Amino acid sequence: MTSVVNAHTSVPPSLRDGRLEAALRTLELTVRRRLDGLLQGNHIGLVPGPGSEPGEARPYQPGDDVRRMDWAVTARTTEPHIRQTVADRELETWVVVDLSASLDFGTAGCEKRDLAIAAVAAVAYLTQGGGNRIGALVSTGERTVRVPAQGGLMHARSLIQRVAQTPRAPEGARGDLAAALELLRRPPRRRGLAVVISDFLGELSWERSLRALSARHDLLAIEVLDPRDLELPEVGTVVLADPETGRQREVDATPLLCREFAAAAADHRERVATALRRCMAGHLVLRTDRDWIVDVVRFAVARKRQWSDAAAPGRAGLGARPGVRR
Repeated sequence: MTSVVNAHTSVPPSLRDGRLEAALRTLELTVRRRLDGLLQGNHIGLVPGPGSEPGEARPYQPGDDVRRMDWAVTARTTEPHIRQTVADRELETWVVVDLSASLDFGTAGCEKRDLAIAAVAAVAYLTQGGGNRIGALVSTGERTVRVPAQGGLMHARSLIQRVAQTPRAPEGARGDLAAALELLRRPPRRRGLAVVISDFLGELSWERSLRALSARHDLLAIEVLDPRDLELPEVGTVVLADPETGRQREVDATPLLCREFAAAAADHRERVATALRRCMAGHLVLRTDRDWIVDVVRFAVARKRQWSDAAAPGRAGLGARPGVRR
């Protein structure tokens, strides 16, 4: 099975060979050259959310986040008021990276694992600087690697290297994204940005933990997909394998089976998107057959525009939490 990738498509460098250091340098240059020149502003608008420092109060408008009600001002004025917040000067970012066996797979420009590491690099380089700190929890199902949150370019490079060098999960090791999220949630950490990188395959057992994180952190979910996660080609008899259980099944990829597979995959993707919306998480989809840098840029620009529109006077209630000072 072969896939054609456009020559102009940005493909993450392969991290499977012995030239890991050179591949990581290439990845850093790709992020810096392609993104730094296209997006302006601190944190590049990935999740320009509210901070934790109290600001001014203003009258409540339909669509405002009721968790930011200022009850003291509301009682004093007898009119509902929202307490605006000032963005913190320093951002602490925690990245939960799912590197379970289902990500050791790819049929287009790279493996999903390579794309997940590229996503870590994008978050690390775009949030570092200005006293910001970043840490990571890497889960393979067999083990969880924790990288403490620190600041600086050297730490960002070291963190990406630690993620890239995480040993692959053995066949039969089932991933547990919910457990990794619980490790991030307990003990509670300072308010900041939580980024979850996964293919979100399997049951949605992670939703409760992710929703609990949303009470304290801004959330960004990066969904990593391959075309074969979404559809099967009509190629006759194939052997389907589940790398997290080791089970295999031989099937005949008939047109009917391919349609049923695509429908089931689309239904699962919609349930994932709905669950992420319930958790109030930003949702960025990266695919191995698309230019991941372009997808990051489009997402960042859309998020920045959404927050700008919501923060503008008289433009509240557009689906974003307003009252952000930037």
